[in-house]
Amino acid sequence: MKFGPVATKYATGCVLAHSVALPQGRLRKGQVLDSADIAALQGAQIERVIVAALGHGDVGEDAAADALADALMLGSSGMHRSTAFTGRVNLIADHAGVAVLDVAALDAVNGGDPMITVATVPPHHQVRAGDMIATIKIISYGVPRPALDTAIEAARGAIRLAAPVLERATLIITEIPGGAGDKGRAAIEDRLTALGVTLEAVTLVPHRTEDLRAAIEAAQTPLVLVLTGSATSDIADVAPSALVLAGGEITRFGMPVDPGNLLFLGRRWAQQVIGLPGCARSPALNGADWVLARVICGVEISARDIAGMGVGGLLKEIPTRPQPRRPRT
Repeated sequence: MKFGPVATKYATGCVLAHSVALPQGRLRKGQVLDSADIAALQGAQIERVIVAALGHGDVGEDAAADALADALMLGSSGMHRSTAFTGRVNLIADHAGVAVLDVAALDAVNGGDPMITVATVPPHHQVRAGDMIATIKIISYGVPRPALDTAIEAARGAIRLAAPVLERATLIITEIPGGAGDKGRAAIEDRLTALGVTLEAVTLVPHRTEDLRAAIEAAQTPLVLVLTGSATSDIADVAPSALVLAGGEITRFGMPVDPGNLLFLGRRWAQQVIGLPGCARSPALNGADWVLARVICGVEISARDIAGMGVGGLLKEIPTRPQPRRPRT
């Protein structure tokens, strides 16, 4: 592609680089100049214009963005894409879910020709219907076909949207004298509703291992959430112990995300069990949100995955936390 000023009479078929005001109206940036446009420019005594001239084998910005968007969405569902305009295509979520990204593939796309770019939400970011997941932007007016082909090959199927697979949940809350009771129930239910999950049952029990064990055993939903009246500070504490006594197992205790450190993840046969940290009573983002969304959407989450959340895991402080990171003044 050649870019720069040319004599107006030679600009037919070129892409106008900058808008030009004419008596009869404005010629817009990015417009492919035809014979009528040339005549209008010459009639306004504009003898030179700045244009981009695509060379042999170059692909125009919209066609390139279209092709790359199609490759990124290959084999995916739950997303739709916008019509290419000025070299940009947006990928939009059709429903709530979690963005699953092939980071290495996307790095390869962005590491090639710098005129070919893909910007996305973070990996495993929770989205709602209508949210943008990615935007593809061809910066220049055209790119060489070989560079586009390389990007397309790397991009195939690199972006998908994981839909919720768990539809029902039970919330078990343990109570202590003078404790929070069922405070936070609404915030937790709102989180579930955002992912299409019905909170089928809410059970309040004393903060004792045997009472909690019985409540876990009685739960009939594929997702069980446990919110304790007293913070779970050890894997041998009331809530983890109750899950083990009920025939379950702990797959991860604690996470390097703050707020949210005191989370545990487990399972009981086919049931997924999450021990929620106390900060889940607040609607503010915390580590439990990252885990909850992935579990609900059937995205595998291992102890190693949770360990990797520490980089970027220092979230905004929750004002109502009993023990803030820094004393309030």
